[in-house]
Amino acid sequence: MQTFIMLTRLTPGSLQSPRSLEELERQVADHIRSDCQDVEWIGSYAVLGPYDYVDIFRAPDCDAAAKVSATVRSYGHAQTEIWAAAEWEHFKHVIRDLSMAEAGSASRA
Repeated sequence: MQTFIMLTRLTPGSLQSPRSLEELERQVADHIRSDCQDVEWIGSYAVLGPYDYVDIFRAPDCDAAAKVSATVRSYGHAQTEIWAAAEWEHFKHVIRDLSMAEAGSASRA
């Protein structure tokens, strides 16, 4: 499974009260659970800055991640960005492989 990070920004005036935010969150979460059963939710965070929320989840591929994003946007209250993420240990392994290839080509020059 691939790890994805979804950044979400609520559109201005989309919610009437804090209670409506909780209801919207419940509806979206229920929809994702029923329509995206192959997605494993890792965590959700409210953040300060240009985005309102950061969600981390695992999905089998980019199509499944896009389905999550489309589900969130389908409620008409949010703009989303999806970023694929590599776990640090995996990323270091990829970089090591690149470094070895680079060292080999430098010694042939």
